[in-house]
Amino acid sequence: LKMSWLWFYLPLHVLMAACVCHSIKAPTTSSQQSFKTDLFNFYHSLILADGKETTIHLLKDIPKRYYFVLEESRVLAPFSITVTPCDVPIEWSILVYKASPSFPGKATQGDHDTQEVSKSEKAPSMVSTIFNYKGNSVETYMGMSSHSALYLLEFLSTERDTHITVYLTTDTTSGHLYPELPTDPRIDVLGIGHTTVTLTWKHSPSVLQHRDSIQYCLLVNEKHNYKSLCAAETAIRSSGMKPPPTLALSLSPYLLEPQQVMILSNSELSIINKLSSGEVRQVCMGTKNTYTVPNLSPSTQYYFDVFIVNLLTNASAAYTGTFARTLEEPEPKVTELKDGKVIHVVLDGKKQKFYSLQYQARHKKIQFTFQLCRGHIRVHITKNGKTVASENLSGLRYFSLKGKLLDTYLVQLRSTEESNSSVKVLASPHFHKPLFPLLPESLKIKSFSKLRTCRSVTIAWLGTQEESKYCVYKRRIEEDQIWRELQSADRCSGPESRHKSEKVLCKYFYDLNLQRAVTTETIKGLDAGTFYLFDVYLFGPSGIPVRYHSKAVKTRKKC
Repeated sequence: LKMSWLWFYLPLHVLMAACVCHSIKAPTTSSQQSFKTDLFNFYHSLILADGKETTIHLLKDIPKRYYFVLEESRVLAPFSITVTPCDVPIEWSILVYKASPSFPGKATQGDHDTQEVSKSEKAPSMVSTIFNYKGNSVETYMGMSSHSALYLLEFLSTERDTHITVYLTTDTTSGHLYPELPTDPRIDVLGIGHTTVTLTWKHSPSVLQHRDSIQYCLLVNEKHNYKSLCAAETAIRSSGMKPPPTLALSLSPYLLEPQQVMILSNSELSIINKLSSGEVRQVCMGTKNTYTVPNLSPSTQYYFDVFIVNLLTNASAAYTGTFARTLEEPEPKVTELKDGKVIHVVLDGKKQKFYSLQYQARHKKIQFTFQLCRGHIRVHITKNGKTVASENLSGLRYFSLKGKLLDTYLVQLRSTEESNSSVKVLASPHFHKPLFPLLPESLKIKSFSKLRTCRSVTIAWLGTQEESKYCVYKRRIEEDQIWRELQSADRCSGPESRHKSEKVLCKYFYDLNLQRAVTTETIKGLDAGTFYLFDVYLFGPSGIPVRYHSKAVKTRKKC
């Protein structure tokens, strides 16, 4: 069975079909109009290529027609047509025009009146609609033909402009353009977690035959399933983003848009599209037929589609999509705060989860104290379910609150950066003696450049009106380590974490006049042209230290 595209055959076929359709009588006015319509349809149709996937763009409410011709064959020969809608549902149909072998195209011998064929005896119609469909699924029509025939395909979109792909082949013995699906093309959900879903599917026969040129690709989104790969790409494109050229290709970073993230790990390529309707993930995992989707949001419904893709032709076939809802996030563990007891909390910046502390008031006035040790933290405090404070922490922060006996306070802490953060938390009645020392206006250490020598430096810091103990520590540091050390310093750690050789001195001082509450110290015995990191620790009545901001100073190289 082979194709014939000779244009001079077309009028004969149309003429024969039109004559057979209406009668062997001379055409009436109505039949002449129908005959002209047939001619118009064919002359305004395009040839559909054999053995090649054709992309067709459809305008709303405007039909588009393609045709192909099959020549006569001694045996029944198969052909197939596969139509893939890439967006909205469409309507399409197949009409066949056949030349009747028993109708030569003219009346038989005899008198015209006696040879006139009645309506009940007229030749059977040789024009027929052999297939029609409306929807957005991928549909394949398989046909057999042994007669010379002309086929007309008509496509119509009634919703909006769209595009489709059409694949016609008359050679069904040399392989398939599209990868084969298994007899059971469903995706099974093996397991569901709070942030993961594990999927599996049966292997495609194409994987077993062409392992090097076939791979599976998974699409994850929060809207709905897609019945074809081109439908998924169209949805991403319509959201204002540029999809990859094809899901299965080896993508490079320069193909990505700013809203796209590419992740390559364990030979798996993942593309994450940040859309207004949620993330759309694309993952290609080779020929593995089991996959655990990570980093999902709890209590969220996701839709999963698996496509088997031919890397040589970019043709694909879709498994039957599935969906699953991740488990609800478990209630965070709540730690009880007790009067006068300090709790040290370390927060995981990557998980971005709240750490919850609960306190039941035994007094009308209470005070929460937060000492930020490392990183950046957001605190949110509620009383009986109503917010009373919410802000980013900095240094040492006090919240004095009034309420009733047995009021329930919930303190929630969250790291605002990806690295780990830590904080010390204290809850106590307002009138209790504070465990943390009274702080000066600033915790900065100042150095005097003019007082630097090759062997000494002079530093100064602010004090308070309360007599307190101050201890000074020093250590050598390389210049390229200063920034990292200042960023990662634990401001809650005390001198117990320091080596004894780093201690310089301890002293007590205060001044009732805050303008004069300043102390200086000259540290001697240093090496010339060397960086030193200086720390000052302030101790309150309870012995809990507060660390000033570290100061790096370099001694003079020449004196």
